[in-house]
Amino acid sequence: MTTMLAVGTRSTPVGLVRFAVEDDGAVAALGFDDGWPALSRWLDRRSGGVTLAPSRAAASTGDALDAYLAGDLAALDALAVSLHGTDFQRRVWTALRAIPSGATASYADIARAVGAPRAVRAVGAANGANPVSIIVPCHRVIGSDGSLTGYGGGIPRKVWLLAHEARAQLPPSPKRQTPMPLQPFAGGGQSPVVQQR
Repeated sequence: MTTMLAVGTRSTPVGLVRFAVEDDGAVAALGFDDGWPALSRWLDRRSGGVTLAPSRAAASTGDALDAYLAGDLAALDALAVSLHGTDFQRRVWTALRAIPSGATASYADIARAVGAPRAVRAVGAANGANPVSIIVPCHRVIGSDGSLTGYGGGIPRKVWLLAHEARAQLPPSPKRQTPMPLQPFAGGGQSPVVQQR
């Protein structure tokens, strides 16, 4: 039996984003356009056949993404996601959703958070297999030394997403006409779960 998913798109400053939403409104996949062919093949395998069709059913996801891009960083928090993966992957993806906007966590932090402190590489693999990018914020995971490490959408997009979240948290200033330079990646893995910037 073929599963029907509503699809939508949004333009972002770092490229077109595509997403697929289940009947109940849960987001099944979200990724950048250049990675969408692989993500849609994954959806097809996961569901045993899938039909992707544009629909107004995807509107709330698009609206939440628009709000996030406009600076409402909490807009994505209320979206339900449909996480299909191994038990370990789902635990990692759930831990990623617990990283607040404006914070980062290392792979080691996430491994500890899911109760598998020695599974840092497995956390990296689960992070890389995340089918719901941005909403499940894998871009907030950094190296233990504070370095920016892999991101399926590419490091420039990861940098933009982290800078966007940091900028959106700055208090408004009548004297500042342009955003001030940001140093969002200070320290490295000092916090047990997340590292506040």
